[in-house]
Amino acid sequence: MQTYLVGGAIRDALLGRPGSDRDWVVVGATPEEMTAQGYLPVGRDFPVFLHPETREEYALARTERKSAPGYRGFVVHASPEVTLEQDLARRDLTVNAIALPSGKAGATLDLAHVVDPFDGRRDLREKVLRHVTDAFREDPVRILRVARFAARFADFRIALETMSLMREMIAAGEADALVPERVWQELARGLMEAKPSRMFELLRECGALAVLLPEVDRLWGVPQPEAHHPEVDTGRHLMMVLDMAARLDAPLPVRFACLVHDLGKGTTPAEVLPRHIGHEQRSVGLLREVCERWRVPVELRELAEVVAREHGNIHRSGEFGALALVRLLERCDAFRKPARFEQALLACECDARGRLGMEERPYPQRERLRAALAAARSVATAPIAAQAQAEGAAGTKIAESIARARVTAVAEALALPP
Repeated sequence: MQTYLVGGAIRDALLGRPGSDRDWVVVGATPEEMTAQGYLPVGRDFPVFLHPETREEYALARTERKSAPGYRGFVVHASPEVTLEQDLARRDLTVNAIALPSGKAGATLDLAHVVDPFDGRRDLREKVLRHVTDAFREDPVRILRVARFAARFADFRIALETMSLMREMIAAGEADALVPERVWQELARGLMEAKPSRMFELLRECGALAVLLPEVDRLWGVPQPEAHHPEVDTGRHLMMVLDMAARLDAPLPVRFACLVHDLGKGTTPAEVLPRHIGHEQRSVGLLREVCERWRVPVELRELAEVVAREHGNIHRSGEFGALALVRLLERCDAFRKPARFEQALLACECDARGRLGMEERPYPQRERLRAALAAARSVATAPIAAQAQAEGAAGTKIAESIARARVTAVAEALALPP
């Protein structure tokens, strides 16, 4: 029985990057031997165990054989006869098919003893993402993983044979069998990488984006008014917005809102281009379809809807008077959900600065709307409601009294006409 550290932890150590989670593979052992040593079995589809002390995952060396289309169509074979090289051969990329004996994997990894049967170190030096074997084609999730790694390692290129293989997989309909949970998991991880645009550009290049996110794929080639969008192309703009979100260290809900905020521009009639009248509401409908398809968490969908519907108004809010500002805050549900409104403002700043030549331009709308919300929230609503009730008002009349007080507070705070 021999234990090896495998995958990302070694890859990142070789690159001099902060370490990934440590994953282990055990060669020459049975499940019974693992449990006898105190390991806790947790694997549903194949033998995986938690270390009794560190709680790190230890998987028995295994091979996999395709038995049906899609992500779950595999027959897994784990036995003491499976070798380390056979286990590494089933992995996605050569840079992840690297191992280190456990005796050399202490707090500091002894990289002189790396086991590298598929030349992963060479591909790290040459900055190439390359599939290990033709078994790559058996799992369509790997297409998403390659795209995610492209977003993480922005200076790496995709091997030509790997891109060709991914295109073959898409043409064969493998992406049609992907389960929503895995797609969303990889999309979410890719959005949080250093250069998320590369994920979507690579998915588009291999044909996967048209299958998984046709609403996003159709944005390329759609023109916008050059006065507001010097980059013109809507797809290019979207990629700039995503990278601006990464630059501003935006959380996942903001990055997802950025991804889907302009979907409606892909359905603008050709005869009215490059204008996109009413694209905001069309975007809301399309993003709901995306969220349903890939089971996007509700809180992300709700923020995305606010941003898609109101980003144009937030951009123009510098021209608004106090009444229009309060109405905007109400539509964004900012009084009940100020933290979500703050995320909406960040998404709008990413949108405004994700344009050619505007990357360093300030976004004063964010501070102005923050100030407007603070002023409006400073209004004590309970006394106003009580006074209105004492005067015989009810329902909408009370709400109107509170709104008037908020408008007055915003006007005073921002020095606007009453």
